[in-house]
Amino acid sequence: MFKQFRPVFIVFLALTILTGIAYPLLVTGVAQLVFPEKANGSLIRGKNGYAGSELIGQAFNDPKYFWGRLSATPDFPYNSASSSGSNLGPSNPALVEAVKARMDALQKADPGNQSSVPIDLVTSSGSGLDPHISPAAALYQVARVARTRGLSEEQVRSLVDQSTEPRQWGFLGEPRVNVLKLNLALDRIQNKRA
Repeated sequence: MFKQFRPVFIVFLALTILTGIAYPLLVTGVAQLVFPEKANGSLIRGKNGYAGSELIGQAFNDPKYFWGRLSATPDFPYNSASSSGSNLGPSNPALVEAVKARMDALQKADPGNQSSVPIDLVTSSGSGLDPHISPAAALYQVARVARTRGLSEEQVRSLVDQSTEPRQWGFLGEPRVNVLKLNLALDRIQNKRA
């Protein structure tokens, strides 16, 4: 009977070593050599160490910062361990309430802004982790951020323009602004003035 199980056990052991140890080590090693920044989470350094990942959004609610998309992840916003969208349809009262609450927060933070609110500022993304907003959403917030930081609107608008990433490979997706990178650039300008 052991004769019959011996080949099975040897194949099981060989495949475990090959696919469970050797292959992951090879892929990890190649990734560390070729794409070390990406392999380590695309982390962004701030003034006092790592500020976050450029791939995962963060909750910014202070008026002196640009705000990102809403996050519908459970437990807390931008919970990368539990990525999910809200799955709320357009006629769902919970979605309507969430949009109204965000509209109220935007209005309270910038009562003089009469521009139309871009949709990505009042709805969550499919993953709940989106680190980007549209250039229109960033431009909508320029006056508030400039006023609360004591900067000119031209300076802040210029930062938005510099932070706008084009379509990937020139044709995929839409132009976008990484909120964390933009807010770190704002902090650097503020720190230089201080």
